[in-house]
Amino acid sequence: MKIKPFRALRPALGKEELVAAVPYDVVDSDEARRLAHGNPESFLHVTRPEIDLPLGTDLHSDAVYVRGAAALRELQERGALVREKQDCIYLYRQIMGEHSQTGVVLCCHIDDYASNRIRKHEKTRQDKEDDRTRHVLTMNANSGPVFLTCRDDHTMNELINEAARTLPPLYDFTAQDGVRHTLWRIDSEPEKWIDVFEQVPLTYVADGHHRAAAAWRAGEQRKAENPRHDGSEEYNWFLAVVFPASQLNIMAYNRCVVDLNGLSADEFLKKTESLFQVEPTGNPIPDEALQLCMYLRGNWYKLSWEPFEADPVRMLDVSVLQDRLLAPLLGIDDPRTDTRIDFIGGIRGTDELVKRVDSGRDAVAFSMCPVSIEQMMDIADADQIMPPKSTWFEPKLRSGLIIHTLDQVL
Repeated sequence: MKIKPFRALRPALGKEELVAAVPYDVVDSDEARRLAHGNPESFLHVTRPEIDLPLGTDLHSDAVYVRGAAALRELQERGALVREKQDCIYLYRQIMGEHSQTGVVLCCHIDDYASNRIRKHEKTRQDKEDDRTRHVLTMNANSGPVFLTCRDDHTMNELINEAARTLPPLYDFTAQDGVRHTLWRIDSEPEKWIDVFEQVPLTYVADGHHRAAAAWRAGEQRKAENPRHDGSEEYNWFLAVVFPASQLNIMAYNRCVVDLNGLSADEFLKKTESLFQVEPTGNPIPDEALQLCMYLRGNWYKLSWEPFEADPVRMLDVSVLQDRLLAPLLGIDDPRTDTRIDFIGGIRGTDELVKRVDSGRDAVAFSMCPVSIEQMMDIADADQIMPPKSTWFEPKLRSGLIIHTLDQVL
């Protein structure tokens, strides 16, 4: 794959903890407003600019995008964001509890996205693509990185380990959620990294499908508008962090359903027993694949089934749940649009499932086994699409630590 170093915008030393923010798509407007309250340096003013506009402002109005671009300029004018003096690559390490992952921050080429050398496993929604494309073009920047992974490469792993061992950290802080973020700057011998990535045949979008699609669309639009386009322009590149697959942590993506589709709890349980091997359990987390756990009427049950031959998507536990139970029993034919189902990221644990059912908000909840990285890559290789809300990656990449702008910087 094609990669390159770039002259990033980044927080001034000492400002990194104030600037760095959660990704735009893991918080709503109210949460973003609360997180950024009293902190004018928060990058949420750029990625969720509606927080600085009157309540009720249309999230897709011109004013929102204009306000975001103004916030980005203001951070630079105040010195909270500074421009690197030369092209750089970075290492980005996150530590959450016992889990540590280190990736390479760089620019990827939109042609690799278009040719499917950067592979996808999710469908994107047109409205979200439109929003992110407009955001990129108005900000003139990739404000948040695309989260990519690749199959492990020994030489790449050695380069990462050596750089993290020998270079002094540029930033090293622990955010309020307890996740530690460390960034190293690599400002010499970029050809070593370029050569290594030239040998990487494929990368995979782990998280950020809409950001990736928007980066490609923004580049294509700039290309179409430029009669002197020659391929050297910065808009041909977009911001990404590439992690070796062995470093990543996929958590479960659990499900809650509002009602039992007209069935009583006893009727629903009896029908479920005709579809799965069902037994009471004191463990709300499945032991392995081909299992899931169900919380109903104050009790946990383990649902299991025999392995079967199918394509890599239909074999997923989330697909079995959808095809055998959610659609035929609970009438949820399209989980992308049905408002009776909700998806709960594994970071919130199974206590959240119990809370929602015991409160009466939901009638039943399902605790899933996480999808493996290998399953995700196999599905992308087969040019297939995973069911919605199949993967939950933690920790999330912070926005605002490294920013790529679409214009050449002289």
